[in-house]
Amino acid sequence: MKKSLIKNYSKLIARVRASVQPGQPVVIAAQTEACAFIAVLAEECYAAGAAKVTVEWENAQLLKLASRFEEGKELAAVRPWEEEKLKERVEAPPVRIKILSADPDGMKGADRDKLTLAEMAHSVIVKPYNDAMTNRYQWCVAAVPSAGWAKKVFPSLRANAAVEKLWELILQVSRADGRDPLTDWMWHNRALREKCDKLNALHLAALEYESANGTHLRVGLIGSARFIAGRKRTVSGAHFNPNSPTEECFTTPKRGEAEGVVYAVKPLSYSGELIEGFWLRFKEGRVVEYGAKKNAALLGKLLAMDEGASYLGECALVPYDSPINNTGVLFYNTLFDENACCHLALGRGYSNTIEGFETLDKDAFAALGVNDSSVHVDFMIGAEDLRITGVTESGQRIPVFVGGNWSEALQ
Repeated sequence: MKKSLIKNYSKLIARVRASVQPGQPVVIAAQTEACAFIAVLAEECYAAGAAKVTVEWENAQLLKLASRFEEGKELAAVRPWEEEKLKERVEAPPVRIKILSADPDGMKGADRDKLTLAEMAHSVIVKPYNDAMTNRYQWCVAAVPSAGWAKKVFPSLRANAAVEKLWELILQVSRADGRDPLTDWMWHNRALREKCDKLNALHLAALEYESANGTHLRVGLIGSARFIAGRKRTVSGAHFNPNSPTEECFTTPKRGEAEGVVYAVKPLSYSGELIEGFWLRFKEGRVVEYGAKKNAALLGKLLAMDEGASYLGECALVPYDSPINNTGVLFYNTLFDENACCHLALGRGYSNTIEGFETLDKDAFAALGVNDSSVHVDFMIGAEDLRITGVTESGQRIPVFVGGNWSEALQ
């Protein structure tokens, strides 16, 4: 891949998506496979004025070994120095950038039971610190290819050719392969914002999903929640673009108001393994029954992570005729696949969709119906024939999606 394109991509991440400002600390989380790119990204963060750039490395093989050989208590431990680091970040939240590149099957063979118990114990200590930082910092998730991921997407290509091909697609769907990616993103943000304005003008109280694959689901919405997309802002007013790529207009559903069944249309990459051919049945907002053709046990572990993991935290609208879906490629990566078609998310609800979120606290969000959880996991439901009907506060029924895409009323 051309160095100029990689440099432009890193500049886009640092300056537009994470929106690093002079004097801010930056924390980058990345797989070790992305080492070369992280050096370029760190340089761009410094060029944007970052006071310090810290990289926190991840490696699936090492985590898999830890799951095999470490005691569960050791695996779940949060060291005093780690807790002190969290306290420091609550006091002065850094810009946080997550770079994805892991092999979708990289955790096969890990001791999943031990890892799940460790994650649950770990989150009890870590979650309060994360809650204290919510809406107070800029963040961004982007991706670069690794050999393992590229070979999963393009199994017929040699590793080098697969990596090059995946690079091309990542830059293409992230709108980072043009002459002026920063301007391209400005126009994309504007188009997404205009679509959200149309949705919010409808004052929807519920969404009803139907598809020939068996999906028949009604989800209640929070009255003071709005559809948002693209550029976000912190409580202090700093703007950032959290997801790269992004094609979604999303809102926060009301906890306890989901009824019916929904079928996933793409595999879900969760915790280093794939869950495929799955469905969920909701009653009074909670998953009461589920099944999967592959890795049903892992799906069950996700739903049992905590009390809020079996409730919905997001409703996202993405046309089937999206730039990512039109590539014809299954990325086996939620960041990309969730922006190929409509999706829902299990777990934590977004509080920044609520009007006046800057003045509200955790109890106020809970009272409105924002779900709370240590997890937030998106899964794709956007079938080619998906129909979504919006029900307004007055009971009017308005087509939102017809045949997997925006209805005429929302074009």
